[in-house]
Amino acid sequence: MTDDIPYNVAKWQPSDQKAYNEWLNKVLEEAKAEENQRLLPPVQALKELIENDHYIWNLAQMMFDEIPANRVDAPADLPQVRDYHQMLLMINRIIQRAPEYNTTSFVGTPMAALFNYPMATRAGYAFFMNDKVNAKLRDILDYWGKYLKSEASTYVLNTSSRGWLCDEARERMAKKAYGDDFEKVFHCRSNDLDKHLGFTSWDDYFTREFNPGVRPVENADDPDSICASCESAPLKIARNLPLQDKFWMKGQPYSLLDLLQNDPWADKFKGGTLYQAFLSVFSFHRWNSPVDGTIVKAYNLPGAYYAENFYEGFTSTTPDDTQATASQGFLTSTATRAVIFIKSDNPKIGLMCFVAVGMSEVSSDEITVKVGQHVKKGDQLGLFHFGGSTHVMLFRPETQIEFNLHGQEPGLGSSDIKVNSEVARVK
Repeated sequence: MTDDIPYNVAKWQPSDQKAYNEWLNKVLEEAKAEENQRLLPPVQALKELIENDHYIWNLAQMMFDEIPANRVDAPADLPQVRDYHQMLLMINRIIQRAPEYNTTSFVGTPMAALFNYPMATRAGYAFFMNDKVNAKLRDILDYWGKYLKSEASTYVLNTSSRGWLCDEARERMAKKAYGDDFEKVFHCRSNDLDKHLGFTSWDDYFTREFNPGVRPVENADDPDSICASCESAPLKIARNLPLQDKFWMKGQPYSLLDLLQNDPWADKFKGGTLYQAFLSVFSFHRWNSPVDGTIVKAYNLPGAYYAENFYEGFTSTTPDDTQATASQGFLTSTATRAVIFIKSDNPKIGLMCFVAVGMSEVSSDEITVKVGQHVKKGDQLGLFHFGGSTHVMLFRPETQIEFNLHGQEPGLGSSDIKVNSEVARVK
């Protein structure tokens, strides 16, 4: 086994196998030490669902049995979650703490890392796609989300090597945003590191805003210019979108009806264009309007939290990579989503749609605009809690659009395009 494995698509799964092993072992040992403690109410509810529903119980057993033996028999420093009892104990431990800083990108999604192997199996696919299971996972994530928004979670906002305000962490965040100083790039309510720079919770830190002037809107007065909605790396451009037939990205099946969950307006985008880009856990997590226009429809869609594209399987050449490597497109039709339709002031654009896709823990897609509200390019539409994710912009076939990807091709190796900078133009 090599020490390093590739990033997955979203760059929030393990990029450093040694660090991943150490983290998982730490969580496992802490969970065992707490074994005699009672499970928290939402974790207990998941346990009762598993043990009172024979079908789900079978899936919970099988998804660990189906992990290939060569992965289970990995070196001793790679602890594996062996059964659902151990999984529940580790969930119970995770949701009582805030993530500590480390140099690997899975830091913001510890439960996705916990489920890394079982969700790659056939039984795991069925388990994590099950509506009853997802209802319990939603309650678990809501419980954890409340903690991460509380003052108690600020204990990780410190200057130790595992604190999010250490020199390394602040430098990394600033460089990710192409800046040179964290306090100059991001809005801090205090200059005192001992007072967490004024951040009131871990979530408050992770949804931090840029300082005024850091991300000016490019071509603000040009109605033909479309700006980047998120600080994100371009992943896919698809044209002539079908309504019900499947279009493909890395072998993953989709349709507009799946993406918009049978919204009656999906038909308006048949034959149109899709742009998808992804955010890392270290990216800016707020979404901005790509155009001047009016919000005409906005809503959240429930979905699966930890389901991945089963058809990728355990296909990686490295022993510690799963189908998470290529599941981001799949999640645009299965994960929790926020859908916002905007009627652009520019008739050449007309109706367009922004879809924020919450992946795993990153499933708190908060919409902050209302129907009827007029927005300018660069105005906030909403935000992701927890960390990085992916998003989609849809354009109708009437919209003749050319993309400006700043000298790069869409794909896994692309780099972030600054939020509010031009990403496309209409002819």
